[in-house]
Amino acid sequence: MATTKKSTKKVETPIDERETFVSLQKNFADSAQSVQDKLRLLYTLQAADNEIEKLVLRRGELPAEVEALETEINGLQEKVARFKEAIAESNAKIEESKKTMVEHDAEIDKYQRQLQGISNSREYDSISKELENTNLLRQIDQKNLDEAKARIEDLKEKISAVTDQIDIRLQDLAAKKDELDVIVSSTAKEEEKLVETRNSIAANLDARTLSAYDRIRGSVHNHLAVVPVYMGNACGGCFNTITPQRLVDINSGNKLIICEHCGRIIVNPGKKD
Repeated sequence: MATTKKSTKKVETPIDERETFVSLQKNFADSAQSVQDKLRLLYTLQAADNEIEKLVLRRGELPAEVEALETEINGLQEKVARFKEAIAESNAKIEESKKTMVEHDAEIDKYQRQLQGISNSREYDSISKELENTNLLRQIDQKNLDEAKARIEDLKEKISAVTDQIDIRLQDLAAKKDELDVIVSSTAKEEEKLVETRNSIAANLDARTLSAYDRIRGSVHNHLAVVPVYMGNACGGCFNTITPQRLVDINSGNKLIICEHCGRIIVNPGKKD
């Protein structure tokens, strides 16, 4: 009986964002792309990112200052919105107080008219007590109304003060944005060209390699994920000494070498085929 041979399909493991190049050495070895080509592409990718970052650094603290001003302005505008909500609540209390004052005035008038036609002292005392209580309730209404009006005036003053702050911050923001726009526009074409170059290089690398590169680059203070040998025997990222055997492997360009101290990938940019 004939047996059917099943075709095997290579299963790609999902990319782990915590993955580093140390765990990608097998991936480098199994790739159809040569290790030398990958290392060369990574080095040129790093160089492009370095140039882009230099342009970004020309902006100095301006982006952070713009963001801080925008955050402050948003906070002030939210404060004004809360003050306006409080004014609306106070206006509602004023209307409620006015309504109950009218009701209490009607009751007071009714009790006063009733007192005029009463000869029984007991009934007189009862109505007098109701009249006294209603007068007290009306006084409370008046007190609530006066307090609500005073609160509205206080809130309006606060809104005016915060609005003045917003106007000043908006002027500051406009000036900072103008300054930033001048710098950005002066380097826009250069940056656009560098980004195109960067994207073109990245397109020639597999997703797993790019993911690890971006992770390493984001984890080090100077954003250097790929570095050359420094002074003949040290890592160009952390400047720790490289062992002789690792130097041989780096110079051959045939193996992925990671700095055991800082986790950066070390290459020999002068390596020729």
